[in-house]
Amino acid sequence: MQEYAYIHDEDDIPAPLLEVPFLEAFSKEHLDQVLHASAFIECEPGDEIIAEGDEASRIFILLAGEVAVVKGGKQLVRMNHAGDIFGELAALEDEVRSASVVAVKDSFCLAVDQKFLEHILPKDDNPAFYACLYEFIAKLTTKRLKATSQYLAKLDEELHQLREALAAK
Repeated sequence: MQEYAYIHDEDDIPAPLLEVPFLEAFSKEHLDQVLHASAFIECEPGDEIIAEGDEASRIFILLAGEVAVVKGGKQLVRMNHAGDIFGELAALEDEVRSASVVAVKDSFCLAVDQKFLEHILPKDDNPAFYACLYEFIAKLTTKRLKATSQYLAKLDEELHQLREALAAK
């Protein structure tokens, strides 16, 4: 895994970054601050980007490739869409990582250092910035919770059908 500092011309943000939903939520000024607190991470298959149990300070945005979320050695989900975000909850809550994230294919991520962001943009002095950040995280969490609820409802229905089939025997 290779890490590169992200150095950008404030007047020329690359178009692909402007299309990332997480980043498009910010004003140009705030986006510049986010990018100053970022680094590019280049991964090969098998590279561990996040290790379960580690302390958190970064939010990751997948720009290209595919990663797998793994908990206790079991794969939970794969992410392969540009703009997919991982590591956001632990980074925002100062918690340890609840799962690992491993590159499945050659992958390229933008790592935003939340602690550095708080240093250069203190929460008390930048409520608009953090309102955008937390609104995006809330929408992302809601989307994931809805998908999880739908999956659990499907599993519940399958379990109900299996119980009925076993009772009929």
